[in-house]
Amino acid sequence: MKVSIITVTYNSAKTLQDTIDSVVNQCYKDIEYIIIDGASKDGTVDIIKSNEHVVSMWISEPDLGLYDAMNKGLKLATGDIVGIINSDDFYHRTDAIKKIVEGFEDDQVDCVFADVRFVRPDNLEKTVRYYSSRRFNLGAFSWGYMPAHPTFFTFRKNYEKYGFYKTDYVIAADFELLVRFLYKHKLHYKYLKLDLMKMRLGGVSTNSFKSTYIINKEDYRACRENGLNTNYIRLYSRYFRKFMEYIPFLH
Repeated sequence: MKVSIITVTYNSAKTLQDTIDSVVNQCYKDIEYIIIDGASKDGTVDIIKSNEHVVSMWISEPDLGLYDAMNKGLKLATGDIVGIINSDDFYHRTDAIKKIVEGFEDDQVDCVFADVRFVRPDNLEKTVRYYSSRRFNLGAFSWGYMPAHPTFFTFRKNYEKYGFYKTDYVIAADFELLVRFLYKHKLHYKYLKLDLMKMRLGGVSTNSFKSTYIINKEDYRACRENGLNTNYIRLYSRYFRKFMEYIPFLH
């Protein structure tokens, strides 16, 4: 089974090589690796060029944002299944993609997801939060809880059938896509009990009160657009659970 992995970049020179290396070092070898760069102004393009021998295809051009870039990658992909890894994340285990592919051995499975570790940017061995997808069920969407999107793999044909990321979302197009795929269209999913990758702490959805406001507004919209009832009390209550995910690592 051919796997397409997409990385979206913009001024990612400090972290991109780690991401590339983690894909290249996978023990599963039938991988198509695509990098979509948004016309970076630092050394990102130089890093991509220096890795052209292991990157299947890449482009560097202006885009309309993160989700527009993801859609470009999805439309270029030719693999049976597709996953996305951000340019500041990396697979810390060489069997990550092998485990994902094994998850699709059940003919009833349409998509697979797992867990992630958040680590300190200055110490990649220091876990500060563990995000588990284990507790996910379809009703959890109404509480703003979703499977770890960076671990989400599904058949390429599902994007072609059910649509791509909605580019009029600022932060939560990943949440909306998962609600649409799993809740609205009832794709069968499988959870893998393993931490698939490490993510550097930070990101557009976690770094300000303004981001918190936008993400909850967009999560509310995503639920309503896909026929799922929710309210802002439910959505904001998730931050207690999020806080609890940090407690085991506060030492």
